[in-house]
Amino acid sequence: MRNDKIKALHVQVAEKLIEQLKAGTSPLQKPWSTDNLPTFELPYNAVTGNRYKGINIFSLMLRDYEDPRWMTFKQAAANEWKVKKGEKASLIQFIKATELVAKRDESGKPVLNEEGKPVKIIVRLDRPIVTTAWVFNASQIDGIPELRKKTLAELGWDPIERAEKLIAASGAEILNKAGDDAYYDILEDKITLPLKEQFDAPDKYYATALHELGHWTGHKDRLDRSIMNAFGTEDYAREELRAEIASLLIGQELNIGHDPEQHAAYVGSWIKLLQDTPFEIHAAAADAEKIFTYLTGLEQKRKLGNDMQPEQVPLRTKNTPISEHLTIGDKIEYNNTVFKVQGHLKQGRLRMEDMGTGNNFILSRNDNLYSSLLQAKQNPIMETGLSKQTALPFYQQTETIAPQVSRR
Repeated sequence: MRNDKIKALHVQVAEKLIEQLKAGTSPLQKPWSTDNLPTFELPYNAVTGNRYKGINIFSLMLRDYEDPRWMTFKQAAANEWKVKKGEKASLIQFIKATELVAKRDESGKPVLNEEGKPVKIIVRLDRPIVTTAWVFNASQIDGIPELRKKTLAELGWDPIERAEKLIAASGAEILNKAGDDAYYDILEDKITLPLKEQFDAPDKYYATALHELGHWTGHKDRLDRSIMNAFGTEDYAREELRAEIASLLIGQELNIGHDPEQHAAYVGSWIKLLQDTPFEIHAAAADAEKIFTYLTGLEQKRKLGNDMQPEQVPLRTKNTPISEHLTIGDKIEYNNTVFKVQGHLKQGRLRMEDMGTGNNFILSRNDNLYSSLLQAKQNPIMETGLSKQTALPFYQQTETIAPQVSRR
């Protein structure tokens, strides 16, 4: 434990992952299927219910606990649960990029609200701060309720159907043909997959498709990663690691399963990569989260489009100022939820949050949802003496085929 405290988290995780990759027992090598068994779950906080992200996933999964629930000592105590005697905590870390501070006027005095309390604002830090925390697994805790995992029948959706919808929402061009090749071709922006009937189970086909869709996000018009790399190179191994972690995340979200057999050939290159550059696991996990957010965001936008009622038009008064774009901090009521603009990304894209569900996604100015949100912003909801009309702008269900990326 002493040595673990001295080493940076990414070094600890890289060393443990290398050890398990060599033994064939790492999370990236463990298959799981969509048979009607309890669903697979990634580590999450037992109190908040939030999934841990980035490198923290591996920091906790590599501990090999069967229970996915984790918590801090204070969280356990607040719920009258007790850490078992002699148990040791596991390290996680967070990057703090913003801070909540008191708003001040021109003279430097705190600005107060109508109740006389200081108004708080979020400011971006000049330099992000890395903060650490120590958490315990539920199996290290006395008094915590027994874990009850849902079966697939209790999920409320069919994993195969949801995978098909996500792929359709991407607009990715996919070519199915006889053979063993599964890859994304960045020059043609197309994905090639074997025929569905060549797989011994439907979930394996979709798990492979989602892996290649991860590469597809690297195109310059999407997440813009460097993916034109020759097979066998270090950069090739980097991209494969990102896509595999992302497919694990998406597989868990959809409960589509995880089939590592298709990518077992990369294990040796991942071991060498992590030995040479331990920080790569941190960078790869962070990029995989971006892939996850991008793809699930596309699914979210498609769902919103399908739920729209074109005959309902937002109302606007003559005195309402017209905005020409969405800006950071905007909170827009739309389609029975509220969307918040969290930040700007490259190429005019926005980082968005659906405040109703907590889901994050990336929004392009070319997306129909952008136009709809802008129109909703320009046409705020009006109250009448009878009822409140939901702001639902006109929506054109036009679908363009997005360029595809192909890769082995």
